[in-house]
Amino acid sequence: MKSIRSPFTHSELLPQEEMLEIQRKKGQLFIGIPKERSYQEKRICLTPDAVADLTANGHRVLIETEAGTDANFSDRDYAEAGAEITADTTKVFACPIILKVEPPTLEELKMINPQTVLISALQIKTQKRAYFKALEKKRITALAFEYIRDSDGIYPVVTALSEIAGTASVLIAAELLSNPNGKGLILGNITGVPPLNIVILGAGTVGKFAAKTALGLGTNPKVFDQSITKLRDIQNFVGKPLYTSTIQPNNLTKALKRADVVIGAIRGKNRSPIVVTENMVEQMKKGSVIIDVSIDTGGCFETSEVTSHDNPVFTKHDILHYGVPNLPSRYPRSSSVSISNIFTPYLLHIGEEGGLEKTLRFNRSLRNGLYFYHGVLTNKTVADWFDLSYRDINLLIF
Repeated sequence: MKSIRSPFTHSELLPQEEMLEIQRKKGQLFIGIPKERSYQEKRICLTPDAVADLTANGHRVLIETEAGTDANFSDRDYAEAGAEITADTTKVFACPIILKVEPPTLEELKMINPQTVLISALQIKTQKRAYFKALEKKRITALAFEYIRDSDGIYPVVTALSEIAGTASVLIAAELLSNPNGKGLILGNITGVPPLNIVILGAGTVGKFAAKTALGLGTNPKVFDQSITKLRDIQNFVGKPLYTSTIQPNNLTKALKRADVVIGAIRGKNRSPIVVTENMVEQMKKGSVIIDVSIDTGGCFETSEVTSHDNPVFTKHDILHYGVPNLPSRYPRSSSVSISNIFTPYLLHIGEEGGLEKTLRFNRSLRNGLYFYHGVLTNKTVADWFDLSYRDINLLIF
């Protein structure tokens, strides 16, 4: 009798180990959002819609009473979204994750528990060594808004706030030109009325959105920047021919003499370079407006001074100067929505991955924003600025 040959090998007929799918364990986040107490800071990091999204995914959010009031979000809005509301500031700062706009003060750091995760702005130019020593002592893990960089090399939070600042600069200029202290002009293309002249210094994100807003109001802005690449990009961004020039004294002086509005949006490595001298300002038309968006890094006009939202304008050489730093906080609700749109996906992702520790291993964007890891400084820029030692984060998390 002829034997039947099996189509399977001997090893294939032996019992096989069953491969079980290992499900990634989600983590429940407990996020504390304290009320911002820094001067004129009115924003909040999460909107009620964002809180509803987080709580629907099993996370807890504890918000201090009236934390969203200045951005026109009530405690009731947050409570209905699933947040817990408390008047106890220490209870909020005791949460495992602290999310806030401004960096915490030294007094606020005292309320934070050891091993807490802090997500906020850093504002390195306003900090002192004591701030970092406090983070080290508490073994804090800290991420800075302005250092988070995505895979395309874009800084999402900085870009979003720059978009608001660029748009706001033109709207503020329009307001100043029309008020009793201004020239009584409207910033628009009115039939039979010559359009106003706007000069924009800097073709970065602020400059792009300032130019786009100015064009939308019917003016034809002139943009100056030292980078040909940025000038080319702004042409593509606005989608129409635009006057662009490198920063040459003769061309710039000529444009400034005709300008009704000049917007400064040039930043340097440490300090914004002075592009417009006092002599150039003296030659401008009386009653013209200067909006120095770069004022938080020193300003790019020699005549600029830091002002406040309460007293935003001063006059020098008969020119109105607006020098309020942190311009997006003038529009706290829009800014809060913009920040919230960025951080909500990050927080949900951290929860899906089972916590920040696991997320940092694979999410390069968040890892770029890390400057302290369990009390160890991991950012070279901060280390160089304050003459501190640091460790490479890649050697700590793998």
